[in-house]
Amino acid sequence: MGNSGGKYKRVAFHTLGCKLNFSETSTISRNFKNNGFDVVEFNSEADIYVINTCSVTEQADKKCRQAITKIQNKNSNAFIAVVGCYAQLKPEEIAKNLGVDLVLGTQEKFNILEHLNNLEKKETPEIYSCEIEKVEQFDSSHSEADRTRSFLKVQDGCDYSCSYCTIPLARGKSRNKKISELVREA
Repeated sequence: MGNSGGKYKRVAFHTLGCKLNFSETSTISRNFKNNGFDVVEFNSEADIYVINTCSVTEQADKKCRQAITKIQNKNSNAFIAVVGCYAQLKPEEIAKNLGVDLVLGTQEKFNILEHLNNLEKKETPEIYSCEIEKVEQFDSSHSEADRTRSFLKVQDGCDYSCSYCTIPLARGKSRNKKISELVREA
């Protein structure tokens, strides 16, 4: 999906959580730029807001809900997409938030442009969240110029099932590229 209609041009991103999320947001942001969107700061007025979430703690979930409220107060007509770990683990909970239009799990977030066919505000949010434990695909990502240090994603998921950790539930089993491919990408 491109921005050929010109109706929606500005997109803003808000990233919560780990360096991996920052790397992935940077990649998603580049995809928007490459499709004709202007990327603006989160505090600016935008047509589309994308919140890349964390869900390690209840505090992380709360920060996502606060970001949604902030957007709603600033621009109630904006299209709001919530993506990432919180969206993977609790999509129905996110969908209850007033103003959310699209909820994408950790795997689906890289295909966000494919889900933006109709950017009209929705009564009921669209939810796309796969069974993450079956995912074998590794989506590369790296940050560029949007932070003082660049981050390269070398692994996604985890094979351990620690009782206190949500990473395997939110990101699936451990997967990565070959080391030679990662070195080339770096």
